Amino acid sequence: MRNLEIQTATAAVEDVRAMCASLGRRLASDTGNVCPVEFMAAVLRMFHSRSCGKCVPCRIGLGTLVELLEKILDGKGTKADLAQVEKTCKTVAMASDCAIGSEAARALQVMLPAFREEFEAHLDGRCTASFQPVPCAGGCPAHVDIPGYIALTQAGSYADAVRLIRKDNPFPSVCGLICEHPCEEHCRRQMVDDAINIRGLKRFAVERAGVVPPPAPLPATGKKVAVIGAGPAGLTAAYFLTLMGHSVTVLEKRRKAGGMLRYGIPCYRLPDEDLDRDIDAILATGVTLKTETPIEDGDAFQRLRTEYDSVFIAIGAHTDKKLGMPNEDKKGVMSAVELLRHIGDGGTLDLTGKQVVVVGGGNVAMDATRTAKRLGAESVKCVYRRRVEDMTALPEEVESAAAEDCEIMTLMAPVRVEVDEDENVTGLWVQPQIIGGVQRGRPAPRNADKPEVLVPADIIIVAIGQAVESDPFEAAGLPVKRSLLTADMACQVPGQKGVFVGGDCQYGPATVIRSIEAGKVAAANIDHYLGYDTQLDLAVDVPPAAFQISGPCGRATMTEEASRVRRSSFALAERGLSEEEAAQECSRCLRCDHFGRGAFRNGRVEKW
Repeated sequence: MRNLEIQTATAAVEDVRAMCASLGRRLASDTGNVCPVEFMAAVLRMFHSRSCGKCVPCRIGLGTLVELLEKILDGKGTKADLAQVEKTCKTVAMASDCAIGSEAARALQVMLPAFREEFEAHLDGRCTASFQPVPCAGGCPAHVDIPGYIALTQAGSYADAVRLIRKDNPFPSVCGLICEHPCEEHCRRQMVDDAINIRGLKRFAVERAGVVPPPAPLPATGKKVAVIGAGPAGLTAAYFLTLMGHSVTVLEKRRKAGGMLRYGIPCYRLPDEDLDRDIDAILATGVTLKTETPIEDGDAFQRLRTEYDSVFIAIGAHTDKKLGMPNEDKKGVMSAVELLRHIGDGGTLDLTGKQVVVVGGGNVAMDATRTAKRLGAESVKCVYRRRVEDMTALPEEVESAAAEDCEIMTLMAPVRVEVDEDENVTGLWVQPQIIGGVQRGRPAPRNADKPEVLVPADIIIVAIGQAVESDPFEAAGLPVKRSLLTADMACQVPGQKGVFVGGDCQYGPATVIRSIEAGKVAAANIDHYLGYDTQLDLAVDVPPAAFQISGPCGRATMTEEASRVRRSSFALAERGLSEEEAAQECSRCLRCDHFGRGAFRNGRVEKW
């Protein structure tokens, strides 16, 4: 009998593993803007290569699907072939012995109806898929010229870098500090090593540039636009509409502008002076701001419609959602929105010696958790019914909260609030959970076979979501669904001439860059509604690309002040990049605006 041997990877096996890792990085950095037919053919080919060959549906069916899709890609397919794809797909999904065949077929079942026109176009030999030449710009909702401002930063032209950012995003200071940087998910540098620290370079350029005056508006058109809400969506729309030559008045309910940027994000992440720098630049274009001017009823809104040529509603989502559990209205229970708004308005709250429990797993929950610690709480626990990896909060926010001695209690669902005889909060009962099947893209929890647990608490902060105060607009006849105002993808309200909606009040609480996107889209479509087709152009010369790109190099990441220092202070916690780190990060840029698709697919958008 042959002796057993310790299995070691040969050089060839290591090469295969390296190629698999490289493929994974390439897929991770892809924006998804690819031909759906070609993409599915590649996916099915990969699944087919992993088939064990035991069952016929997987072994033969996936191969047949690949052959049919390749025939369609070659322009030789017919409607009968497409029908055969659907029939085969259904059979493979139902009859495969394991998930390899069934999941591949189900993926195609999703793609076929979603991209029916693209599949049918290939029958005529045409590919109708749209391509974004620069992946990072495609991944940015505002489509900021990222390679351009990185090149300007590398050249030391910091003011021009800020001007180039403002072409698409009037909040460079804000986004340099708190943007969720979806652009980095699509950075092609991941194919080599790791994504460029795009947000860090934006912050670096802004800090080095100082005060950069905004561009001058175009000649006045005589048109008047009212913007309701001075949050990121409303101010973005006001900024671009003013540059287009229209007269814009922004009506804000609260004492100061900024929306959730001011009343929802703590100063240790976004200091007031950085927010005010961007708002001052926006107002310097000629935007008129009226604070403490709420739209309280339908009649007030209708008066605006008669006084202005167009109205843009960007009121955000400032109302908290309830858990719907017993005793949540008792003394000691508050919402995260209420807490953060109070702090943002300059208020104080002494939590010294208190036991605080925060319910939720998003960025707002992390903000409330870290804020409670800074307000002197003896202990802070964040209760979440899913796993850490299922949290919608940024991973770095969760890590920072844990480093600041805040406990993250996962797989715990709140059941009821415990109170004493005076109806003061004494704790939160939670039901342990077990993670289960995937629903809407995330594993869903269910009750575990364990008893309820009492978490001691003097203060309970609820951070499970936000709602929109849409009653005045619903009274004015605007369509509303689940408190959200209804509008199409162009931000136009159906059946309401000249009325536009955008931001959190349209699609629910989202990121700041999504709100900026909504403001930009609304501005372009309001301009078109008013009878214009204004093109905004910023004459900034971007340095040419170098012909030699740096080899594999680690990513320079930003650090925070020591946890023992920052957890008791509302001063900015995150440190920016140093000169040396910024120079190295700039040199890592692959300049996709010049090379690759950008070389022949208009890699730079000069106007919009």
